[in-house]
Amino acid sequence: MEDRASGRPPVRTCIGCRSRAVKSNLLRVVADGSGSPRELVPDVDGRLPGRGAYVHPRSECLDLAERRRAFSRALRSERTLDVTGLRRWFAGQEDQPGRPGRPSGQDEGDTT
Repeated sequence: MEDRASGRPPVRTCIGCRSRAVKSNLLRVVADGSGSPRELVPDVDGRLPGRGAYVHPRSECLDLAERRRAFSRALRSERTLDVTGLRRWFAGQEDQPGRPGRPSGQDEGDTT
């Protein structure tokens, strides 16, 4: 998906490594509002409701984001965020070639 005004694809910042990348190369993460602590959920299609944060689909970026407590800041959450489910998703994706979680050629929804 491209920015209609400039014809360029949208760019977001990875909250782990803090580098900018095309939105389609990043994974959107949202906090599931049910339960305590709130669980971080991968939003592969970019359509889940709520505030999202973007991270490269690499365990290194997830580690950096967790160590820096970047998810709480980016998602504006005062409650504890559980990263266990997100780590499980990352572990399942590491063995698959290509763009994790999204078949090639499938567009993502623009939720900005």
